Amino acid sequence: MLGIEEAKTWYVIDDPVHGFDHVLRVLHMAESIGEQLGADLRVLRAAALFHDAAGAHPGETGVRAAHEVASADFARRILKEKQWSDEGIEAVVHCIQTHRYRNQEQPHSLEAKILFDADKLDVLGAFGVARTLGYALQAGQPMYAEPSEQFLQTGKLEQDEPHSAYHEYVFKLRRVKARLFTEPAKEIAEYRHRLMCEFFDQMALEAEGKD
Repeated sequence: MLGIEEAKTWYVIDDPVHGFDHVLRVLHMAESIGEQLGADLRVLRAAALFHDAAGAHPGETGVRAAHEVASADFARRILKEKQWSDEGIEAVVHCIQTHRYRNQEQPHSLEAKILFDADKLDVLGAFGVARTLGYALQAGQPMYAEPSEQFLQTGKLEQDEPHSAYHEYVFKLRRVKARLFTEPAKEIAEYRHRLMCEFFDQMALEAEGKD
């Protein structure tokens, strides 16, 4: 049996972006959507608790880019110790391995799609904005920098161009809503998406001395 207190020990205490408060929001959203859609809640809860458990913190050099793999491996080890069935373990692992926006592997189970959506909803809306700004600061990047034309066209930074929080909005966040799988998540995303866009659009205006 996986408990909240045990899961909390897997996460960096003072991480405002991928810390346990994020995990709990994803867990609660995943449970809500999972209950509506008849998902396997045991698998879904485990996947939510494990999904950022290894390598998600930006200080963990060299691991962040593949934290879904590290977190899946960690989950597999812990669940084997808890004597989960191989089928159950692999269901959880698939959810974790496919939860990232930038991942090439797509979620195919209902539980994996729900975890993906629950995680993505937490990069939209008020917490999404706060987490994006927090991650930029964690990574030593500015909150705002004007994206180069090359970045706007290709998503590739010019030499010495920072990847600001605004860059992340342009490159990823404004596209997240269109990538969601489940209808409940799409409905929730509508308002959160608008709120986020309004914030970053206002940020760009203020950076130019406009209002």
